[in-house]
This record gives sequence, C-alpha cells and structure tokens, in this order.
Amino acid sequence: MAKPVHSMIRVIDEARALDFYARAFGLDIADRLVFPDFALIYLRHPSSSFELELTVNFDRKEPYAIGDGYGHLAVVVDDVDAEHARFEREKLLPGPLRDFKHDGSTLARFFFVSDPDGYKIEVIEKGGRFG
Repeated sequence: MAKPVHSMIRVIDEARALDFYARAFGLDIADRLVFPDFALIYLRHPSSSFELELTVNFDRKEPYAIGDGYGHLAVVVDDVDAEHARFEREKLLPGPLRDFKHDGSTLARFFFVSDPDGYKIEVIEKGGRFG
C-alpha cells in the first residue's frame, strides 16, 4: 500500500512563501536541503506527517505558469467561519465562503485562498467526508 508523503510546488520567493504557509496554515519547516542551483523546503503541520515541498530554483526570475491542469491543495479546519475571519485579519485575501450542496444537503463549507505564487488552497470545514 502506498502512503502519500508530500506534494511539491515551485515558488519564486522563499521568504514570502514560508511566511504565507506559516501564517495561513501553521506549517513549519521540517527540513531544508540546499543544492548549488535550488533548495527543497519541506513544510509540515504537527497534526500530520504529510508535507508540502517547496522547490526554489535560484536562477528563476519569472513567475511559474501554473497551467490549466493544476487544481488545488486542500486543508481541513474545525471552524471555517473563524478561519475565514482570521485570514481576513491577516490580509491573506480569502475568497468568499461557499456552502457546497449535493442533493439539497451541504457537502462542504469552504473558501479558497491563493498563495503568493498563485497556487489555490481550499480551506474546508471538518465534517462528513472531510472529517
């Protein structure tokens, strides 16, 4: 059985990305590996062993084209209303709160936010299939 361990995204500004992921989701650096041309920074939340790998290519100056195949990363929170309000206070520019229904019942309550490089993150309230 395969166990998911990380997802990788490429970022332009390491400091800006680290600040965003720390303030938005409480992700801390689990490891940082520096090579001559790039660095790999692994971020982790204390509640999970799953990591977000940030790749910083030192010679890259232009923003990455995310493309039309990328969807989003998702995280679960206990209280999506409180998190949305906190993101607004932190000026993290959350999108509107959504109540996503299926067959008349709420499937999920969520909002999206974009990181400094434009990657979308879905913030979902814990419950149902997202428990």
